Amino acid sequence: VCLTCCSRDVMVKINQICHKNSVKFFTGDVFGYHGYTFADLGEHEFVEEKTKVAKVTPGVEDGPDTKKAKLDSLETTMVKKRVVFCQLKEALEKEAPKRIAPDYFLLQ
Repeated sequence: VCLTCCSRDVMVKINQICHKNSVKFFTGDVFGYHGYTFADLGEHEFVEEKTKVAKVTPGVEDGPDTKKAKLDSLETTMVKKRVVFCQLKEALEKEAPKRIAPDYFLLQ
């Protein structure tokens, strides 16, 4: 579900319904130079491709880079990850940061 140009109450209510039914939820709006976006993907699982790191044995190479690990671009591994997104209501109830961007007030 994608929402724009809605009141805060409508966004919170629709997000609660979507979260309860495991439906992905996006909302956002733009006001001149400022805007916001919010995504509640519930429990989102994905796979990330990671490049394996090969360690260099000392004495094989000369120079300052001999102790640094080098990336082996030929070997990769797939890593499964899981992220749990919070609901809009929870995000709005969190305490505001010490340095507040003007965008924060647009959403409020």
